[in-house]
Amino acid sequence: MKPLNEVIQSIIRLRREGTNLTLLAACPNSEAVLEAAVKTAAENHAPMLFAATLNQVDLDGGYTGWTPQMFVERIRFFAQKYRCQAPLYPCLDHGGPWLKDRDTLEKLTLEETMSNVKRSLEACLEAGYALLHIDPTVDRSLPAGETVSLAALVERTVTLIAHAEQFRRQRGLPEVAYEVGSEEVHGGLVNFQHFQRFLRALRAALEAHNLENAWPCFVVAQVGTDLHTTYFDAEAARRIFQEVSPLGSLAKGHYTDWVENPQDYPATGMGGANVGPEFTAEEYHALRDLASKEEALCRTHRGITPSGFVAALEKAVVASGRWQKWLQPEEKGKDFKALTPARQSWLLETGARYIWTQPEVLAARQALYHNLSAVMPDPNQYVVARIARRMDAYVNAFGLFDAAGYFAA
Repeated sequence: MKPLNEVIQSIIRLRREGTNLTLLAACPNSEAVLEAAVKTAAENHAPMLFAATLNQVDLDGGYTGWTPQMFVERIRFFAQKYRCQAPLYPCLDHGGPWLKDRDTLEKLTLEETMSNVKRSLEACLEAGYALLHIDPTVDRSLPAGETVSLAALVERTVTLIAHAEQFRRQRGLPEVAYEVGSEEVHGGLVNFQHFQRFLRALRAALEAHNLENAWPCFVVAQVGTDLHTTYFDAEAARRIFQEVSPLGSLAKGHYTDWVENPQDYPATGMGGANVGPEFTAEEYHALRDLASKEEALCRTHRGITPSGFVAALEKAVVASGRWQKWLQPEEKGKDFKALTPARQSWLLETGARYIWTQPEVLAARQALYHNLSAVMPDPNQYVVARIARRMDAYVNAFGLFDAAGYFAA
């Protein structure tokens, strides 16, 4: 399997030869999403990236219950299950201070949260991650509305890369790819002058620390999309490609969920795109559909005890409080039930990823599957297949069908 840095160089070369493609990075926010991603890679002979945040996968297990080592082992397990021959790349997404919710809730200092990030980077490297997204674009110590200065952003980026590189070399671990960004990703379009200044300053700082080998293969850029905006700005993406490709990098888009024009990603030179909440929503709706099937089953098989899955899920999402993270300004401070039905539904499907592994939800899900197994061969595969169909649409739009052959070792 080629290292990701070499894959990016191959994509740049292929574009010069007339072949355009964009790598899909699935955010593994549940077991079903991870399985669906490997299944999709296997069935399409397509490379797949797995962009795991510190909230999802970390030394404490995150909300998936996986440490970095366990996460990589699950990828290997599903690769064997589906006989996947395509390259699979475990990656860290948003590795930076205060980007783990716990660090923010505990009001850690910069020194404390940076220390936590460094330990997480070490665990990712030991587990065999292929890419580390170094993301110090957030600073909870600053007044509201104030952003991290360019100098601080570059300094913290280089500090974290230098720590990772020192640890990697001391342990004799293989080279790893890096991803960086100049702005916190919240939709809108990239501030292009700030973007250019960041690249120049980062290159100079890496050279000053003898870290030229750690130049990032991906640069995160805002191209118009977020959880509430689904149109990708192709012109902005083309301009970014022209800026970063001569440096040996490609742009990576975040919040590609439900994007209206995914076919424009490869056409404009985008190297990668992250998709996460959309796959959680598909899992949520697939399970809601199974719950409806269970209701019908209970009418025809009166001896079955209903699982109560939907009630258990909704109760867990609301009790978690994590739905408050996604409230609009005018909704702040409102009780969940005071929100409109449409907003409640959206927050449930978006927030479901945080509670899939809670004991009450797991027990209700297993009861749901057990009840349906009386007439369905494998209810879990029904869910996995639904998620995989959504992934398949991106594989086709991004030119990834049978693309694994381009990156043979």
